[in-house]
Amino acid sequence: MKISTKGRYGLTIMIELAKNFGEGPISLKSIARDKNLSEHYLEQLASPLRNAGLIKSIRGAYGGYILAKQPAEITAGDIIRVLEGPITPVEGIEEEEPAKQALWLRIRDAVKDVLDTTTLDDLKDHEDDKQQESYMFYI
Repeated sequence: MKISTKGRYGLTIMIELAKNFGEGPISLKSIARDKNLSEHYLEQLASPLRNAGLIKSIRGAYGGYILAKQPAEITAGDIIRVLEGPITPVEGIEEEEPAKQALWLRIRDAVKDVLDTTTLDDLKDHEDDKQQESYMFYI
């Protein structure tokens, strides 16, 4: 399963809104500027998030977006499904032999479990730590 920029940038929007939860609306322009992302692209992602009831838009000079629910009530899985569609590691799993079908289903279930048990509340409290070791995993 590969998460595209839609999912990654959508998570960025939502994490920033979670960090500022209760402090009023945040503009996509400020998120785009702070994270060095395309404002136009973020605007395209905000629409499905709003339609799914995850964010609300506030109009006016000091408008922007706010979370529609508490950060603890929105999971990474909610966001990824809205922007990326169903979580599936392999297309055409029905045509695989039983052993491989079982493997793909276990992988799917593990990914779903992580996404569905990780809330915006969990994600907003992570600090940007440049000293943290990064690992590259290939499957």
